[in-house]
Amino acid sequence: MKICFTWPSSLAVVSAVSLALPLADSARAQQSTFDWKQASGTKLVVMLNKHPYADAIIKRLQEFKDLTGIDVETSETPEENYFDKLTASLASKNGTPDVFMTGTYQLWDYATAGYMEPLDSYLNDPSLTNADYDYKDIYEGVRNGGRWDLVPGHPTGTGQQWALPLGFETNIIAYNKKYFDEKGLKPPKTFDELYKLAKQLKGWNGPGSYGVAVRGTRNWATIHPGYMTTFTNAGAKDFEIKDGKLVSDLGSAKSVEVTKAFAQLVKDAGPPAWSSYTWYQCGADFGAGKAAMLFDADILGYFQNVPGGSAEAGNIAYSPPPVMKEGDPVGANEWIWQVAINKSSKNKKAAWLFVQYFTGKEHGTWAAINASVVDPPRKSIWDNPDFQAVMSKMPGYLDTFNTIIANTSVKFTPQPYFSESTTEWAATLQKIVLSGADPKAAMTELAKRITAKTSKLKLDQPPKTARQ
Repeated sequence: MKICFTWPSSLAVVSAVSLALPLADSARAQQSTFDWKQASGTKLVVMLNKHPYADAIIKRLQEFKDLTGIDVETSETPEENYFDKLTASLASKNGTPDVFMTGTYQLWDYATAGYMEPLDSYLNDPSLTNADYDYKDIYEGVRNGGRWDLVPGHPTGTGQQWALPLGFETNIIAYNKKYFDEKGLKPPKTFDELYKLAKQLKGWNGPGSYGVAVRGTRNWATIHPGYMTTFTNAGAKDFEIKDGKLVSDLGSAKSVEVTKAFAQLVKDAGPPAWSSYTWYQCGADFGAGKAAMLFDADILGYFQNVPGGSAEAGNIAYSPPPVMKEGDPVGANEWIWQVAINKSSKNKKAAWLFVQYFTGKEHGTWAAINASVVDPPRKSIWDNPDFQAVMSKMPGYLDTFNTIIANTSVKFTPQPYFSESTTEWAATLQKIVLSGADPKAAMTELAKRITAKTSKLKLDQPPKTARQ
């Protein structure tokens, strides 16, 4: 039932504040009685990927111990080895680590394998979750990235919450504002504008310089930033459910159109050694003034622009990702760094207090203002004047974020062959770019190979390996 109140306009603000005050007082009272010491004396083992988000956690471990009485032992591992090490640890089922960093895409493997503790019972228990945690303060598209019902083909945002976000990335255009301003150039709004401008900018800053940096290795990470953002903004899909089966849609006319356009962009305006390009090479080229634009994670462009971050620091600005035609909805595929609890942990109460603290408002606000945690997952942090003052030094960043956040989410369809299928997808993109393979034929063949596996999945229930 929905109850509506109507006030005279002159009383509206006063009345709204008056109604809100009992709730605020109640929340403060509940917060003051919350027992942060309920697992005091516990020692946690926490596994972290080496990242600014992890660094922010490590810097605040003493504050966490002072509040909770919980000791924390952490390890940091570079990303190229992190998930292999984490997978082996979780598969051992010996309870270590108690807490770990993960990404959404890996969650689809870990949750279905029974390695992750579902979190809804903790979130809904006032004795375990502080009243001011405010789950819905987390942007919907971001919090839904950690929620899934374990059924292949079903979108994120359904089922249990398996992990909570530390920070995330959208995918946008970063560009060399100093050069653009000197030449009277504008950032592209459509993909056709991006192609023409990037091609025009080949050699813009001397021999070897080029238009736009994009990833190109034979890996899922090539698909998920600029390419997948373009793909879904154009209305293309990776999968459809047809006749009760999960079928790849990569051979559709829309998928082929986007792939052909993206491949042409790479050929005519991308990095000369594109097929070896990862996050690191793209960021390095852009920051060194070798690439005029970067179509990748917003935070990658951010890190190049902080004082001392690169040769071009202070010369960089940001704009939304291009759409295929003006007027199309603009959004982005996202990557989320999350924290989760090991299903085999012997210290789950303490582990939940750790997850709650480091994904809560207080730590999140501190980390966003003091520790380069961009993008923070909570709306209240983006509305914070101190954070806005930090981000005001990044021209266009806030406006771009506000333009796309409502349509930013995990655009991939969850399914157990994610890593395998996206690796094949990247390999197919390489064939089109490097060998001149026909986009329609190559994408149709790719769709057939993927469908041969995914069509055998049972879509009416979680896999038998999943244990909640």
